[in-house]
Amino acid sequence: MTFPVFPHQASRIAIETDRIYLGLLCLSVAVCLVVFVPMIFFLFKYRSTHPADRTPRRLPQNKIEITWTLIPLFVFMAFYAWAARQYFEIERPPPDARNINVIGKQWMWKIQHPEGNREINELHVPVGRIVKLTMTSQDVIHSFFLPEFRIKQDVVPGRYTAEWFKAENIGTYNIFCSEYCGTSHSKMIGHVIVMSPADYQTWLIRGQPGSTLAQSGGRLFLELGCSGCHIGPSIVRAPPLDGVFGKPVPLTTGDVVLADEAYLRDSILFPAKQIVAGYTNDMPTFAAKVSEEELLELIAYLKSLGTTQ
Repeated sequence: MTFPVFPHQASRIAIETDRIYLGLLCLSVAVCLVVFVPMIFFLFKYRSTHPADRTPRRLPQNKIEITWTLIPLFVFMAFYAWAARQYFEIERPPPDARNINVIGKQWMWKIQHPEGNREINELHVPVGRIVKLTMTSQDVIHSFFLPEFRIKQDVVPGRYTAEWFKAENIGTYNIFCSEYCGTSHSKMIGHVIVMSPADYQTWLIRGQPGSTLAQSGGRLFLELGCSGCHIGPSIVRAPPLDGVFGKPVPLTTGDVVLADEAYLRDSILFPAKQIVAGYTNDMPTFAAKVSEEELLELIAYLKSLGTTQ
């Protein structure tokens, strides 16, 4: 029986994170030795019954103060730069990442693939491919934790958060919720199943429904009546949506925002929050009419607009 100190390293980020952790651990041990070893030595040497020389010594106090201040400062700043570089890499998903939606719900993880495949407490991904997870919660705060990949991100209701990883080895890895979310929090467990690209494509085809996520969003777009204002020669003037994703959008307030997932979500649920310049607030709210899954379908459809033209 083995007792692993660290979980398996399933990505390059995991290897680098462990190096930073071990470096900080070694640094902490070194600082403790520098402080406590002399302390213990002098504790015995200058005890009251020991005949030690207690003549006051004249020491270069300024040099000592400057030295013991600057050396730790440079050492810890070097560790800060090392860890900050890792942090920015983790928090910036590459642009060519494959996007998969994750919805946290008491007490399960609901997964949506762009091809339309859906999973609960399982996440199938291809090996060697960068995967970006766009996440939100349906009820309370959760936290999507992949210990073998050394990444963790809070999943918050009412907003989108993201994290990304690149699996280096085929295998099955753990998914945990690391934020207490209710009575069955400990049962909110899943698995990341890393497959070869060929096996992954076979899995997609075998379980793929009749429509992709964007196609489901397109049908919902028509059912909710959105096309009556945003598509074609509509009677009500509404901002055009073709190619809007990822582009700057001017507002009536004079500000300019980026049309990302959060902007599209707020525009559907809270249309009066950010009104596009040149338009009035005539759109009704869909806050109580669409679920989190349907919101992600609509956003997938809006992201696809303009990419086929």
